[in-house]
Amino acid sequence: MKKTLVAPPLNRKPDAEFLRAHPAHFIALGFGTGLAPFMPGTWGTMFAWLSFFVLSTYWGLLFTPQVWGWIIGLGVVVGSWCCAKTNHDLGKSDHGSIVWDEIIAFWLVLWLLMPASAAEQFAAFICFRFFDMVKPPPIRQIERQVKGGLGVMTDDLAAAFFTLLCMAVWRTVQG
Repeated sequence: MKKTLVAPPLNRKPDAEFLRAHPAHFIALGFGTGLAPFMPGTWGTMFAWLSFFVLSTYWGLLFTPQVWGWIIGLGVVVGSWCCAKTNHDLGKSDHGSIVWDEIIAFWLVLWLLMPASAAEQFAAFICFRFFDMVKPPPIRQIERQVKGGLGVMTDDLAAAFFTLLCMAVWRTVQG
């Protein structure tokens, strides 16, 4: 008997059932934060900030800067596949509920920014959300040119780069 491929529904709305249907969905949807009814990218970024703080503060002996580097690197590789799989299953490219890209990119910002005061972390959060939502050049061009799961990840990594650039300028001006 020949197996036929069934196309996923176009622009499916993810829900708790979809989240639990495959481990890639659970990761790509940011452990459920992507199911937020409004601004899921902001919720995913807030999750990244909170989880980075909790893991670094309470399990700092385990979550060292070197370990964070490995987590972020593996997060990009595994996340690219998870985002591609979830996009396919949702029937849309870079679905708004996919927030793993925000999580990894903001972990990268915090990892490279630390040590940082709460005010610096908040400023980084605002900068990152600005660059991720507005997508000024060249971020929008990157988003359009790089496709698939890696494309989902790349525009947020570019937003992280510009956030870190702004934070470096801020630290320089602050003296």
